[in-house]
Amino acid sequence: MNRGLAAARAALTGESVWVVGGAVRDELLGRPGDDVDIVVAGGVEELARRLGKAKGAAAFPLSEAFGAWRVSERGGTWQADLMPMEGETIEQDLARRDLTVNAMAQPLEGGELVDPFGGRADLEARRLRLVSADALEADPLRVLRLARLAVELGFDLDPSVREPARRAAPRVADVSAERVFVELKRIVTAPGPAPWLGIALLDELGALEPVLPELTAQQGVDQTKYHHLDVYGHTLDALTKLVELERDPSPLGEHGEAAAGVLAEPLADDLTRGEALRFGALLHDAAKPQTRGETPEGRVTFIGHDERGAELARDALRRLRASEKLQAHVASLTRHHLRLGFLVHRTPLSRRDVHAYLRACEPVEVDVTVLSVADRLATRGHKADEAIARHLELARELLGEALRWRAAGPPEPLVRGDDLAAELGIEPGPELGRLLDELEAAQFAGEIATQEDAVARAREVLAST
Repeated sequence: MNRGLAAARAALTGESVWVVGGAVRDELLGRPGDDVDIVVAGGVEELARRLGKAKGAAAFPLSEAFGAWRVSERGGTWQADLMPMEGETIEQDLARRDLTVNAMAQPLEGGELVDPFGGRADLEARRLRLVSADALEADPLRVLRLARLAVELGFDLDPSVREPARRAAPRVADVSAERVFVELKRIVTAPGPAPWLGIALLDELGALEPVLPELTAQQGVDQTKYHHLDVYGHTLDALTKLVELERDPSPLGEHGEAAAGVLAEPLADDLTRGEALRFGALLHDAAKPQTRGETPEGRVTFIGHDERGAELARDALRRLRASEKLQAHVASLTRHHLRLGFLVHRTPLSRRDVHAYLRACEPVEVDVTVLSVADRLATRGHKADEAIARHLELARELLGEALRWRAAGPPEPLVRGDDLAAELGIEPGPELGRLLDELEAAQFAGEIATQEDAVARAREVLAST
């Protein structure tokens, strides 16, 4: 039972109210959910406050312009949005909605389904069809919602939908970034193979360019012989491979389940670390179009696309009004996504190599190791099988190191910075910082083990500079 719907039925019995939209649709589909949209023929505020008081929930205006109120369970999971009826009848209200599957209503106390546009038949046919030809013009965000529902429900678009969607898509640029980001997050975090299908559908409808022009810029950008797809195709394939690793982490070896546990942790913007990692997959090659070059011998290069890509990833998420925490996280993923691949050619790694990797990638040392695997699995050009095998072998090794580093952090210093400065007769500053960095690396590598070792090593470093 939808808990928001159950709460509303308990508190608002006897009122002229209808359950509409997603709650009706999902109940008919047998999908779980705890949110409910309610259309009210009378005073919205009065009923919202009544519901909030009856259930000990918070009631507050959701939109002053449209008179909507939200009632949200305190510390809980359900919420109810109450809206004034648009028009004089529930049928007139439903006529203003976007899709037929969202244009159904039912009296709150139960009763006959109100379905003036054939929404139930469209549910059975698993198709998305517009209530009217101009439904998307009223709110261009509905183009994104169309793609989102297609991937969340696994429905096809009715042929009549595509042309109106393409007409409305350019105006997505006029929609507030906060609303766009809400829909984009749900597309990117949809279950199964849906995320890349959702991005591809946005592109097909013309809505990807106003949302993530960093991706459309990748289309047609050819790569080296080690890639089998252009940059855009590779990006979608990397996202797909990442989703596959979430479902089956066995390619990550014995540490796959532990890594999955880290990625399940909440991060920011209602996203887990794993869901944020999907944005990392989408944006990891954002700067390849700008950095593409060729050597005199004709070899394709993308020099600096990791650093420049970190800037573009941050810019994209800032434009979408994402939090600073998410911006920094995805920028770090982009900046460091090449590091493990570069180390493949230096195996077997020294302990100093491992330390340098962990220290550079912190705090995304686990996440970016998983991203590098998805990136490598999506690169299937010349000698792909050999390259993938070598990459996976090293990734499994470094994933274990990254999990231990994340759990315990760097080794406890053998000597404090102020004590070292006094011992050496130097002032605190950049030179002392470099010495402490060297001592941490030497300690991690097992080269020093005592305070006396640390001071002696610091003296050696000073004498050699």
